[in-house]
Amino acid sequence: MDPARIFDEFPAPEYRGNQRQALADIRDAFAAGNDVVLVRAPTGSGKSLLARAIAGCARTAGEAGAEEVIDAYYTTPQVSQLDDVAEDPLLSDLEVIRGKNNYDCILPGETDTPVDQAPCARERKFDCQVKHRCPYFSDRAIASNRPVAAMTLAYFMQTAGSDVFGPRDVVVIDEAHGLGDWAEMYATIELGPETVPVWEDTRPQAVDDLEDAAGYAQRLADVGERRVQELRQQEELTPEEVAERDRLNKLRQDLSWFVEDYRDPESVTTWVVDQPEGEGGSVTIKPLDPEKYLKHTVWDRGQRHALLSATILNKEAFCANVGLDPDNVALVDVGHTFPVEHRPLYDVTQGKMTYEHREETLPKIARIVVRAMQHHPDEKGLIHCHSYAIAEQLESLLVDFGVGSRLRSHDSEDRDGQLTAWKRSDDPDVFLSVKMEEALDLEGDLCRWQVICKAPYPNTRDSRVAQRLEDGQWGWYYRTALRTVIQACGRVVRAPDDHGATYLADSSLLDLFERARVDMPDWFAEQVDRMAPPDLPAFDPASALGGGGSGDSTGDSASSGRSRSRSRRRSSGTSPMADVWDTE
Repeated sequence: MDPARIFDEFPAPEYRGNQRQALADIRDAFAAGNDVVLVRAPTGSGKSLLARAIAGCARTAGEAGAEEVIDAYYTTPQVSQLDDVAEDPLLSDLEVIRGKNNYDCILPGETDTPVDQAPCARERKFDCQVKHRCPYFSDRAIASNRPVAAMTLAYFMQTAGSDVFGPRDVVVIDEAHGLGDWAEMYATIELGPETVPVWEDTRPQAVDDLEDAAGYAQRLADVGERRVQELRQQEELTPEEVAERDRLNKLRQDLSWFVEDYRDPESVTTWVVDQPEGEGGSVTIKPLDPEKYLKHTVWDRGQRHALLSATILNKEAFCANVGLDPDNVALVDVGHTFPVEHRPLYDVTQGKMTYEHREETLPKIARIVVRAMQHHPDEKGLIHCHSYAIAEQLESLLVDFGVGSRLRSHDSEDRDGQLTAWKRSDDPDVFLSVKMEEALDLEGDLCRWQVICKAPYPNTRDSRVAQRLEDGQWGWYYRTALRTVIQACGRVVRAPDDHGATYLADSSLLDLFERARVDMPDWFAEQVDRMAPPDLPAFDPASALGGGGSGDSTGDSASSGRSRSRSRRRSSGTSPMADVWDTE
């Protein structure tokens, strides 16, 4: 890696905000010998452009010795972030490769078949005469030979150990703040009727501890191996059998890794296991410390790494979570250039939104949402509902108030289509969203105001969360929630001349700000310090309908927002991160 090239490799014709200083600081951090540089850059810093400049510093073929690795990877956990990179003309030399299920076969009669179910996947000894023109294998070949290959983090991890995408000189990870959490979730093994094709023949007995889990995992892997061998002996498979084979192969790999790691006395991974329904019920095996997993899938894939995010809140804690030595890691802080008055926070807290208080608090929040709709009659709004249960209850309350014609919502199956339809609409609709705090660009009139309904603390009923809290890791608990709030606040203010209001409705958010103050970036602390109650109009639903609204004008159907267009990216739906990761 030659950090001195970083300015020459910057792809934009001119610098914006603090980009020049950021590049200089990143250059100096790598030049000082750090193997990993964390770049904490707020919304609007142009992180993708910084990432491209860093990747351009990778050793080239002309500079490398016979045994030295060359070139770079760009990767991000967010599918939408990769989409943005693919569409950015300044990043056209990043060669994007996606999973097989995103490409269609080109053989006659198979043009609606995704490549992962095409004849080459179905038929034993199938010899594809047009493989060189296959969109997937073509993109893969091109990406493997380009200086910067771009892919989702899921695909990047899955290709660990592959001959096609071997180690490179530099790995750049964009939106890297949740790397440890995503690795834990991606490495989680879900065993149940939806994920185990041979489930009916392998239902578990009571799994009371990890030893029981390891024994069951080994038995399941053995049964899966026999079934895969049966499928391999067939001359041709149906698409369903192809999917079964692929799921079993992935399952066997995951189970073997768990058993091997659990049996390894030197492993640093802590595992937990859940079987909520008891004997015969589904089993979930989860890693708490993904250090070993990340070493193989991420850290061994490059000699130098750059990790970019607005919300890497604590260097030491982040390094501990992902298995890095903080002595070999530098942190570069990029200042915020958006005027603080353009990104105000407003205190409209109505009480706690914990489960035991929600029934009392949510109706009050619904009234606040109506008043915010009145205050923004001709502007789009976004409601961060935190969960589908809250979204459904809130939508029902708002429809009862008579403002349903201005609402849009989604479920887990149609989120992309509904989001796209809302963004494209010129009406001042209000979108009730779930898990859209990250990777959502709502610049300008796409959205001018938003409400955060609930402090986004991790679910304490999750065994990983419970174990961490039992171990006293309350700092992690508060940082995780704060990180999500900061990410959410960045959705509606995307440029120095942009502006958007964020209303905080859960009183637990105020407590969170106090508890996590030490880890709060200065630019966000400035927003918190300026927070005050807004001047909202008195409750009058009739005046909340604004100048438009694309739903049923009678507002008598809580599901009207879900009946619109449902175009969406094809997804396997088998990953717990399917809403975030392109997992194939």
